[in-house]
Amino acid sequence: MLSSQRRKRPKARPGPGNMENKMRMPGSPNLRRSQPINLNHYATKKSVAESMLDVALFMSNAMRLKAVLEQGPSSHYYTTLVTLISISLLLQVVIGILLVVIAQLNLNEVEKQWQLNQLNNTATTLVFITVVVNVFITAFGAHKTGFLAARTSRNLL
Repeated sequence: MLSSQRRKRPKARPGPGNMENKMRMPGSPNLRRSQPINLNHYATKKSVAESMLDVALFMSNAMRLKAVLEQGPSSHYYTTLVTLISISLLLQVVIGILLVVIAQLNLNEVEKQWQLNQLNNTATTLVFITVVVNVFITAFGAHKTGFLAARTSRNLL
């Protein structure tokens, strides 16, 4: 077949079978790659996820504080643990407030980006300090062990 005798391909018609249209359809991977990432949406989702983790750690520390208080002042590291757990809980409240403020500010507004960066750095630093405090809480042990744990579990029955 000669090149002059080749059939001309018909122009693509709009329709679901057309590959060109598939590239433009919402939800297709090619369309998502061409759109820029909404940084404000990303930052908000990140703050919400971090807040959920903060709530989980807050609940864990509240349970540890309860365990220490149930053991009473006669326990070995009572004052140290109550102080460390209280510091951790206070830091977590401050972090939670910072994350709410961060989530409310719009990252797409250029004049607020410096402030958001500073708030994010502060939150990150406080999270690091909270982790270090919680390592010490775990090291000093705020869990029920031995005789007291057995006695408390029998009282529940």
